Amino acid sequence: MRILVLVMLAGFVPLASGDVYIQNDQSYRYDGLLHIVGEIKNELDAPLGQISVRATAFDGEGTPVATGEADSLVNILVPGMSGPFEIVMMTDAESYELELDYGISSPKEQVIDITRSDLTRDGHGNLMITGTVINRGEITANTVAVVATLYDSDGKVAAVSRTHPEPDYLRAQDHAFFLVAVPDKSRTAGVGDYSLVAESEEYAAVPEFPAGMFAVLAGTLAVFVALSRYAGRLTAVLIPPAGPR
Repeated sequence: MRILVLVMLAGFVPLASGDVYIQNDQSYRYDGLLHIVGEIKNELDAPLGQISVRATAFDGEGTPVATGEADSLVNILVPGMSGPFEIVMMTDAESYELELDYGISSPKEQVIDITRSDLTRDGHGNLMITGTVINRGEITANTVAVVATLYDSDGKVAAVSRTHPEPDYLRAQDHAFFLVAVPDKSRTAGVGDYSLVAESEEYAAVPEFPAGMFAVLAGTLAVFVALSRYAGRLTAVLIPPAGPR
């Protein structure tokens, strides 16, 4: 089944639970490229997988001039969780629409946990997030990843990044150091907060919210056998003028 809904971003608030939608998205230009960043919010009672966002860019007359697509940086979104995305396109478009596509996933344990994180800047002003991640499961976790979402003072997504600790696998109860670097200083100058999630091939993401971030993650996951493909919301927004770098 495929559902397509057109909404305006400004003032958009989900009307009911049991939904999947895009939130806090915005665009900016960097090195001649258009970057569209945002979050996918899962308010269904099922974990999501195969999550992708497709952007269609339009010129001032409303004519499509470019398309782009990107997967969610978090592979599995459990109920109540948000996962960031970033789409990069070479275009001078003035507006864009976002189409969300996803599927229902089988539940996974949440045992890849971030035990510490710190946000700092190096001597050149580049933003860095460092910390440690642990595998609280009973088997080795492979391809461990840490995903960072940075927010501006308005709560919009300012930048996103995905990194792997070294090594990128963790045996049961082992921990590893990670470093998330965001070198684009024009995007991080006004960062007001950030959030982190950690996941692996075997385990679903576990959110870690530093001080100032408040979120409630749904607890018990039911077992789902339906693997039907869905499409989510389509969001139409205007691209702001490029700011100073």
